[in-house]
Amino acid sequence: MFQWRNAFKGMVIGVTDLIPGVSGGTIALLLGIYQSLVASINGLLTKDWKKSILFLLPIGLGIGIALITVSRLIEWLLVEHPQPTFFFFLGLIIGIIPTLLKDINYKQSFRSSHYVLLALAAVLVAVTVFVKDNELAAVMSELTLGDYTLLFFAGWLASSAMILPGVSGSFMLLLLGMYPTVINALSTFNIPVIITVGLGVAIGLILTSKLISFLLTTYKTSTYAVMIGFVIGSMVVIYPGIASNGLLLFVSILTFLVGIVVATLLSRVEKGKTSAKLIA
Repeated sequence: MFQWRNAFKGMVIGVTDLIPGVSGGTIALLLGIYQSLVASINGLLTKDWKKSILFLLPIGLGIGIALITVSRLIEWLLVEHPQPTFFFFLGLIIGIIPTLLKDINYKQSFRSSHYVLLALAAVLVAVTVFVKDNELAAVMSELTLGDYTLLFFAGWLASSAMILPGVSGSFMLLLLGMYPTVINALSTFNIPVIITVGLGVAIGLILTSKLISFLLTTYKTSTYAVMIGFVIGSMVVIYPGIASNGLLLFVSILTFLVGIVVATLLSRVEKGKTSAKLIA
């Protein structure tokens, strides 16, 4: 079903996808549309493709608007105010974990093996912090066919990560050395680069959604355990450290608390909507 409010959810997902270390999949979980999103992407190549398009269209529109209009703001925030920005998203991530645990009813459904999977997934994501570059790669200019091929596959890999909660597509681009080029293309409307990366993203999303849909259907509890582990591990990746500046520390703590409050409120709103639908 086509719902305009999903365009605003798409904008939130689009904003987070611009920030290395922050996962759009995590925000989709927070907004209560993750499983519907995966199912709709997976349904694009089925007989129900029209329903999938109606659901995905406003989300895709919102993501596109965010990528084009907010990319300059994100560049500015990451350069001028990185610590408060990352602490806000750290609060968002911490705020979503209780919701995920309740969704899967972990006290009854989790066994020892699920806690092991959760821990392994958390460590797998957390250790990527050791390969994080301190300096961004240079923006690629005068691109060759080989460069466009690399950008295509970078978009493919990034989208595969993007749809997984706790795994950041932007961080994947950062590791591949493509993040500055992609973010610059978005802020300067470099259409060839945007189309190339976009095609890679589209193919990656379709293929990865099929795998996730299968896992959620066949191994739901184990899949949730891994996803929660990814989310927990991502906190290590985006943690910016504590600055010695007292004012900056205060602002960071404030944005951190705001992130937790926002996550809690969004979870309650989405849960309330779900309950209302069930009653109706």
